[in-house]
Amino acid sequence: MSTTQIDRLRGLLEPLVTERGLDLEELTVTPAGKRRVLRVVVDSDEGVQLDACAELSRAASAALDENDPMGSAPYVLEVTSPGADRPLTEPRHYRRAVGRLITARLHEGGDLTARLLAVDASGLDLEVPGVKGRKPTRRRVELGEIARARVEIEFNRPAARDDRDDNSDNDDNSDNDDNSDNESDGEA
Repeated sequence: MSTTQIDRLRGLLEPLVTERGLDLEELTVTPAGKRRVLRVVVDSDEGVQLDACAELSRAASAALDENDPMGSAPYVLEVTSPGADRPLTEPRHYRRAVGRLITARLHEGGDLTARLLAVDASGLDLEVPGVKGRKPTRRRVELGEIARARVEIEFNRPAARDDRDDNSDNDDNSDNDDNSDNESDGEA
C-alpha cells in the first residue's frame, strides 16, 4: 500500500468521519488472502456506538464505490472503534482515559502505574496507589517524559468520585453496586 493511496483514502474518508463528530484514529490496508482489508478506526470523547460505526460504514462504502481509490481488487471494509489495549499517543487519548488506571513507560526508565486524574496541554495529574498500606500520592508527569502508555483493564473499576465530597460522611451511592458507566472494551 503506497503512502499516496493511504493519503487518498484519508482525504476521502476523513471528512465523512469528522462530519459525524468522530476522530479518524487509524487507517490501514492489509492483505487477507485474495482480498485486502481496509480498516478504519474511529473514536470520540463520548466513545463510539455500533450504530455510528454502521452509519459511517455505509457512507464510506458509497464514497469508496464512487471514487474507486482501492482499484479493482476486492476488499473488505471494517469500521471499528479502538480496542482497550490501544496505546495512548495523543493528548485526546489521555483526556478520554481520565479516571482510568494507566501504565506509562517513562523515557528516564521504569514503568509507572497510576490513576489518571486530569490532563492539560503539557502533562498529566496522576494518583499513584499506595504500597503496603500507605496512602496514594499525587504526581505530575509531563507528556514529554512518557515514552509510551496504555490503559490497564480493570474489572472492578472504582466509581468516579467528586473531590469536593471527600470529607463528606454521607455517600448516597454506597449501596449501589451497579456500575452504570461500564464501557465495552471490545471493538464495535
